[in-house]
Amino acid sequence: MPLNIFQDKDGLPRILLTEPNGSSAEVLLYGGQIISWKNHRKEELLFMSSKANRKQLKAIRGGISAYFARFGELGLFEHHGFARNRLWSLDRDPSPLSPLDNQSCVDLILKSTGFDFKTPCSFELRLRIFLSAGKLILIPRVRNTDNKAVSFAFALCNYLSVSDISEVRIEGLETLDYIDNLMNRSRFTEQADAITFDGEMDRVYLHHSPKKIAIIDHEKKRTFVLQKNALPDAVVWNPWDKKSKVLPDLGDNDYKMMMCVKSAAIDSPILLKPSEEWKGYQELSTVSSSYCSGQLDPRMVLYGFH
Repeated sequence: MPLNIFQDKDGLPRILLTEPNGSSAEVLLYGGQIISWKNHRKEELLFMSSKANRKQLKAIRGGISAYFARFGELGLFEHHGFARNRLWSLDRDPSPLSPLDNQSCVDLILKSTGFDFKTPCSFELRLRIFLSAGKLILIPRVRNTDNKAVSFAFALCNYLSVSDISEVRIEGLETLDYIDNLMNRSRFTEQADAITFDGEMDRVYLHHSPKKIAIIDHEKKRTFVLQKNALPDAVVWNPWDKKSKVLPDLGDNDYKMMMCVKSAAIDSPILLKPSEEWKGYQELSTVSSSYCSGQLDPRMVLYGFH
């Protein structure tokens, strides 16, 4: 089936993915960014800033986007890399991934321009976005098309919609080491049995963070389950009230309704020799939270026990 590509009222080309059970996703070609993911009840699952300006060719705060930068240049050359501020194209030949000729999948590609890094190199960045009932799957791939090795950092940044950040808990990161960006990048070990929020948080959970992470929204009785592969780190961020007031593209109270979790490879570089390809994987799904003493039974989500 042909892809449903259209221009919205702001003039931005976007792709609408749908599936038979009624869920949907919208993807902007600019930035390769997913700006909407709705379940079969038409409930929006992704957060978008109340101050998002969609008329400018600029990355929008919210949704899901790819961060891609040369290792060591992240935050120096272009904040969070350049892929969020480039126009992607449809990938007509997503080899070696098998083609999926339906409206629930799209393959995007971004090729190097020679001006993407401080030290230029040649590459191809691909992203497959696949929508199914209750799931949104992203498969990023980077191929080194240069004649020299290249190292890079990569992340999939997920802004999730929550009812109230103070009622959210994250399970699956306990006992891991993390870097606290609010404490001069000092290193700590997570001591809590779950992550909860009562102030600003900006942490990078390191190396082989679990393949499943549960983000539990008590008020909505909904849990996001994040599964990932080849993305060993996990970033947890919420700006809280003071930082929200100084971020120009975020509403003062937006922090209450968002949870940012990144599937990442940023602490150690991904190294590719000429012609080599790296492939990552992220799957987001939602389940209804079951409660025991007011908390989700983590075995149900993290280990699939029934």
